[in-house]
Amino acid sequence: MTEASPMPFVMQGARDVVSNGLVHIDEQVKALEKAVVENPGLAFDLAKTLVESVCRAVLEDRAIPFSTEEDLPGLFKMVTQNVPFLPIGASDKAEVRRSLGQTLGGLHTSIHGLCELRNQCGFASHGSGKPRPTMGGEQAILAAAAADAIIGFLYNIHRQDRIPQLPTVPLYDKNQEFNAYIDETSGKVSICGVEFRPSEVLFEMEPQTYRMSLAEFELEEKDVPPDASTGEVQ
Repeated sequence: MTEASPMPFVMQGARDVVSNGLVHIDEQVKALEKAVVENPGLAFDLAKTLVESVCRAVLEDRAIPFSTEEDLPGLFKMVTQNVPFLPIGASDKAEVRRSLGQTLGGLHTSIHGLCELRNQCGFASHGSGKPRPTMGGEQAILAAAAADAIIGFLYNIHRQDRIPQLPTVPLYDKNQEFNAYIDETSGKVSICGVEFRPSEVLFEMEPQTYRMSLAEFELEEKDVPPDASTGEVQ
C-alpha cells in the first residue's frame, strides 16, 4: 500500500502580508512551508527569520531607528511600543488595553519560544558538539503557525493607521432631517467670508457629539405628544 504524502502547510497570514506589500519575504514564506513537511529542523530557523524580517520591515516603514545587532525579542518589543494596537474607539478603555496587553505578552512568550527552539533544534543554527534533539512535523507546524499568527497580526495592525479611512459622508447624508434641525437651531458658521452648514461642521469636527445628539434627536422624535382635545396619543 502506498504511503500517503504529508499534507502541505500553508501560511495564510504570511501570504496576506506578502500580498499587501512585503514581497521580499515571499521566498522565506515558501521555504518555511516546504520545510515544515520536508525538513522540520529547518522550520525553526525559518520561523524565527520570518518574524524578524517583518519586525524590521515595520520599524523601517515607521522610520524607527534600531540596531542591526538587535535580537528578535528586542525587535518585537520595539514594534509593540510603536504600533497602535487598539482601534481609535477603544484607545481609552483600560480593561481592553489590559486584556490586549496580556495577549501581546503571550505573543512575546511565543517569540522567546521560537528563539529557544531555533537555538536548541534548528537545522541551521550555531554548531553543536553533540547531536541535537530531533523534532517532527508536529513541532515544526507549531513553530510555523505561531510565526504565521504573529506576523499576520503585526503587519495588519501596522497597516491599519496607514490606510486612508473611508469617508463617513453616508452617515451624514442619510440624516437630513436632523441636519436641518441643527442648521435651524444653530447660528451660521462663517470663516473668511465663506459660510458652512453648522451640522456639517459638527459632523466633521466633533463626530462623537454629532452621533450622541443624533441619538437624542431620534429618541425625542419617537415621543408622540397626546392630542390636546381628546387626551389620546395621536
